Amino acid sequence: MVQTLDFSLDTIGSVQKKNLETDFMASWNSIPLEITYQVLGWTAFTSWTIGIYPQVILNFRKKSVVGLSFDFVVLNLTKHSSYLIYNASLYFSSTIQKQYYEKYGYGQMIPVAANDVAFSTHAVLVTAIILFQILIYDRGSQKVSKVAIAIVCAVWLFAAVCFFIALPSRSWLWLISIFK
Repeated sequence: MVQTLDFSLDTIGSVQKKNLETDFMASWNSIPLEITYQVLGWTAFTSWTIGIYPQVILNFRKKSVVGLSFDFVVLNLTKHSSYLIYNASLYFSSTIQKQYYEKYGYGQMIPVAANDVAFSTHAVLVTAIILFQILIYDRGSQKVSKVAIAIVCAVWLFAAVCFFIALPSRSWLWLISIFK
């Protein structure tokens, strides 16, 4: 999103407008470096994405999730959801980006790229599919442990408390930083 900021009068007496995206935001000063960054980012996305599908396919073929760690799936969903909240908020919210620039300087780059948002979105969706497979396929006598349930509840309770702490001052950057 492109935002403009009003500044004081220039020497001619007209109001100067600065475009945050082009005038203040840091950019790669090297096209080869930016290309390398993009290639490595999307390569990591592809590698991690490919790595999760064998479990989904195995569960589907066997129509069973016996042997799969349900605790791992539940904790993983929490982890990936937290990561998605952080990535999507920082990538898409101009309010949070403004808070980021105010804290770290307008010369700094936002530390979230499109591949980060794509990965975390994909990870949440695929982990949710695996969780759905746990519900519909044979699972034997397996269940999620009370310890895993307690950890997940504690994490989301902590996040809710932090939300209400951040709300009055609208400290959204601080809030999403707990999800990182």
